[in-house]
Amino acid sequence: MDKNLIQRTLSGIVYVAVIVLCTTPLGAKLINSIVPDLVKQEYLYYGLITLLLGVGSWECFKIMKFGNGYERWIVLPLIIFIFYIFSKRYFHFDFFFDFRISEILALLLIVIAVVTLFKYPNELYYDSGKLIFTVIYVALPFSFALGLPKFSRFDDRFSLEVLFLFILIWSSDTFAYLTGKFFGKHKMAPKISPKKTWEGYIGGVVLTLVLSYFIERYQPDLRGNWMVVGFLVAAFAPVGDLVESQLKRNFGVKDSGNIIPGHGGVLDRLDSFLICVPVVYLYFILEKFI
Repeated sequence: MDKNLIQRTLSGIVYVAVIVLCTTPLGAKLINSIVPDLVKQEYLYYGLITLLLGVGSWECFKIMKFGNGYERWIVLPLIIFIFYIFSKRYFHFDFFFDFRISEILALLLIVIAVVTLFKYPNELYYDSGKLIFTVIYVALPFSFALGLPKFSRFDDRFSLEVLFLFILIWSSDTFAYLTGKFFGKHKMAPKISPKKTWEGYIGGVVLTLVLSYFIERYQPDLRGNWMVVGFLVAAFAPVGDLVESQLKRNFGVKDSGNIIPGHGGVLDRLDSFLICVPVVYLYFILEKFI
C-alpha cells in the first residue's frame, strides 16, 4: 500500500476525531470519565478554535512574507485583541445573537478582503495590506466561530451546530469532487483551481441539500433551518477554496503548512470553513428577524 496514502488516512482520522471530540459533548464526557469534573465542553471547543487560530495566523504570516516593518510586530497582537473581544462575549453572555453594527461591519470587511485578493492583488504586496488582510482573513472567521454553538452553564448543554457545519463542508467538497470527476466539462476557475468544474459545483449544491434535509429532519434542536445552512455551505465552500488557492498562487506557495501530514496546513484544511463561518453566522443573526 502507498505509504503516503497510509499517512493521509491516519492523519485524516486523527483530524476528524479531534474535531468531533471538541465540537460535541463526547470530548468532555471522555475526559471526565477518566478525571471527574476536569473540563467542560465549551472549554474544549474554545481550545480547539484558539489552536486553529494560532496555527492559521502563523501560516498566513509565512505565506504573505512580511517585511521588516512595524506591521510584522503588530499583526499577532491585533489578532489576539480581536479574538479576546469575541471571547469575552462568548463566555460572559453565552454569545447571545443580536444585530450589532460592529459585527455587520466586520462581515463586510471579509467581503472587501476577498474582493481585494482577486481584483486588487497588488495591494497585498505592501506590508500594510498584508497586515489588514491577515487580521481580517484569519482573526474574524475564527472569532465568529465561537458564536455558532449554544451552551448553557446551568445544565451542561452544548449544541452541535459546528459539528454539522463541518460535516456539510466535508460532504460538499466530496460531492463536488465526485460529480466533477465523472461529469465535469466546464472549468470553474482554470487559472486558480484547474480541477473545479461548474458541474461539480452544481452537484455539490444538490447533494449537500439532500444531506441537509436529513439534518433538519432529525436534528430539530439545531439553530436555524439547515436546508438554508446547507445551501449556504454548498454555495460558499468552493469560494473558500478558491480564496486560499488564489492567496497561495499570489505568493508562490504550494501548501500553507505541514501540521497535518499528507493534508498540508490548517488553512489548507479550513479554507472553506473560514468563508462559511461568517456566512452562516450572518444567517443566524438575520434568522432571528424573519
